[in-house]
Amino acid sequence: MTSVQDAMDDRAGRDAGAVLRRTFRDRPILPLLVLLAALIAALQLVQPGMLSGAWVSSTIRFAVPLAILAACQTMTMLTGGIDLSVATVASMAAYIVFTQSPVQGPVVAVAIALIAALVVGIVNGIGVGVFRVHPLIMTIAMSLVVLGLITVYQRIMVAASARIPDAVAWLGARTSFGFLPNSLLLFIPLAALILFLLRRSGFGRLLYAVGDNEAAARLSGVRVWQVLVALYAISGLLAGLAGVVYGGLTNTATAALVDGFLLPSVAAAVIGGTSIFGGRGGYAGSIVGALILTVLSTLLTVLQMPEPVRQILFGAIILVVAATYTRITEES
Repeated sequence: MTSVQDAMDDRAGRDAGAVLRRTFRDRPILPLLVLLAALIAALQLVQPGMLSGAWVSSTIRFAVPLAILAACQTMTMLTGGIDLSVATVASMAAYIVFTQSPVQGPVVAVAIALIAALVVGIVNGIGVGVFRVHPLIMTIAMSLVVLGLITVYQRIMVAASARIPDAVAWLGARTSFGFLPNSLLLFIPLAALILFLLRRSGFGRLLYAVGDNEAAARLSGVRVWQVLVALYAISGLLAGLAGVVYGGLTNTATAALVDGFLLPSVAAAVIGGTSIFGGRGGYAGSIVGALILTVLSTLLTVLQMPEPVRQILFGAIILVVAATYTRITEES
């Protein structure tokens, strides 16, 4: 009788584990929301009274640029690629706005910054899609090229006046009605557009198809190189937009302004359920992943953890979650 009961308990445990794995695989946003709530509870426990409307507003303001960069990683990872130039491109865009606004005006300065980011994205896309350079190599190389160009540009503009336009500062750093971050006025429509693009548009289906099996997509008549050029162009444009928002948030701009967001942007996409091998994932989870990492960063700051510890933690998160998703996918 005891052995029968043990067998039943063992089977129930396996069934519960299977349910959890299916939930983690098919609806990753649910455990992510639980994790987010747990981190918020831990923050309140460590620093009682910290949670407030002002804290929520500040967390959202810092999460928005990260979530936009996570969109770059999500879409490129769906095709089995990655974009490691996004942080440098974002810093470039912020610096262009910072230096060109006094001369050209805020509208022209933002336009120049976004056009420059778009050009970098198109070059990445041509390298990956046309010349078949591996995305990792191509985007790292472009990151170095852009960094060199920013350095030269800094020397040229060293004597010029520079400032963040009031409109950009209003968008990135300020709130309406005392608590609502103005950056949500940009991010909510942008996130809705990306979600629609991935779930409902033909372009989104092509991204999944290329990531799932590029050879099959090519044999089906998909012009993969065009998809990749368009994808990396969009990624560059989004990175530039993230840099403009973050520049307005911090009211500063340097060649390395957004460098600290590179690894977290990849981590947010991976945590959100996007497979680094392509063909699986979505942007909703990446948004929650960006919120998780922002709250986690706040928690580590309260605990007075140094920056190297944060980088180690983000790297460990990527490894653990990627390994978990890989195992679950193989089992399915």
